[in-house]
Amino acid sequence: MDPDGQILDGVTVVDLTTFVTGGFASLMLANQGAEVIKVERPGVGDDNRHSGPPFIDGESPYFWTINYDKRSVELNLKHEAGLAALYDIVAEADVFVQNYRPGTADKLHVDEESIRDVNGDVVYCAISAFGQTGPWHQRPGYDLLVQGMSGIMSVTGEPDGRPVKVGLPQTDLITAMWAAFGIVTALYRREVTGEGEYIDLAMLDATLPWLTKQAGKVFAGEQPERMGTKDPVLAPYQTFETADGHLNVACLNRKLWRGLCDAIGRPELADDERFETNADRVEHMDELEAELAPAFAERPTDEWMDVLVEDAGIPAGPVNDPEDALYNEQTEARGVLSELSDGERTVPVIEHPLHYGTAESGFDRLPPQLGEHTRDVLAEVGYDEARLNELAAAGAFGGAE
Repeated sequence: MDPDGQILDGVTVVDLTTFVTGGFASLMLANQGAEVIKVERPGVGDDNRHSGPPFIDGESPYFWTINYDKRSVELNLKHEAGLAALYDIVAEADVFVQNYRPGTADKLHVDEESIRDVNGDVVYCAISAFGQTGPWHQRPGYDLLVQGMSGIMSVTGEPDGRPVKVGLPQTDLITAMWAAFGIVTALYRREVTGEGEYIDLAMLDATLPWLTKQAGKVFAGEQPERMGTKDPVLAPYQTFETADGHLNVACLNRKLWRGLCDAIGRPELADDERFETNADRVEHMDELEAELAPAFAERPTDEWMDVLVEDAGIPAGPVNDPEDALYNEQTEARGVLSELSDGERTVPVIEHPLHYGTAESGFDRLPPQLGEHTRDVLAEVGYDEARLNELAAAGAFGGAE
């Protein structure tokens, strides 16, 4: 690694995943300098290429957000020469990632044993809904199902409403981050021992550690319930309706609570015995909301931000829509949003959040077109033009040319 470059410079990742779980994991690695080779089905590619609408000039912007800085190779893994080409790529790689349902990798001859036969010290990561073992291991699974089975939906939504799915693919992204973390730690171990590693990662397993507060209540013999935007152990820590929108308010100690009471013109609430301590406020949460809600409804959100945050130092923030969340003075100052262009295509980029003191990070290349790098990647592992033409004619890259 160049000490002044990106931390994962020189690491090559072969990514056979589709959709989000593996895709976001390899995206995180690409952001840190890894060379990610995205192996896709000929003529179809990653299913996420077709997720939508919306589409921009025939491309899915959702696909963009998960595939910056990768190279796309089309290979027919059911074709003998296509599989052999994959093995040649893997032989030069450091990491192999797939998210097939257990058993599928064996049928395609890309299981750990087959891959390790061509690269003995590779880090092999197998992502699935329920893992490679256990009575559920053969079940299909997606974010919606895991959100339900993990308990997330049971504690999301209003108390008198039905369970609600988190509005983003949360368990996909949770799993992706565990995958990236596991791969990097396995690479570190390989540096120490010289040995490769196998990672069996299940979406359900990945999500359960995130229950934290809710798990604590279960361990104490209590049943967590849906609380809307309220919190089981903090108050006030919730959303209030303002004159023109919504505002989140978080008061975690007595000083902040007293400051909030003064700021909203209700100083007497600070001395109300129902609300004296955080524990008291949690116990009387509904009464607390009844006292605070009318005050917040009197002014617009921006005015409350001035009164609470700028003047009183109270932790509060607006409930933004995604556009306002992406484009504002803070994200502009931090360089969160940028663009990548190759002269013909320009796409927006959401940069990743790791800012190092010395090492670099960030994306350099646009999301790849399907099969854009097939010939380049194979040429780099020793295929000459005649051999590439021969494979293309035979259908190793898809339909015969």
